[in-house]
Amino acid sequence: MAIDIKHVEHVALLGRLRLSDEEKLALTADLNNILQYVEKINELDTTQVEATSHILPIRNVTRPDVVKPSPGPDVMLANAPDREESFFRVPPIME
Repeated sequence: MAIDIKHVEHVALLGRLRLSDEEKLALTADLNNILQYVEKINELDTTQVEATSHILPIRNVTRPDVVKPSPGPDVMLANAPDREESFFRVPPIME
């Protein structure tokens, strides 16, 4: 499929882009070059290539969750600048 100026104008309209005539010609040529490159890639024999969603193996780098007992409010609030009972006390944000 070849891209012509009408296609470029349609996409520019959808994208709300104002293009000059020179820009339309340049984009037409660029998009046709991209499509020619993709057609070259389509010529490759990929029957022996395993399908994949990523080119690199993915592994999770986070640690596994381990359930532990909570240290309790006294330990958690030990360094709090201000506290009220077992809660952090913060300045009001609304007057």
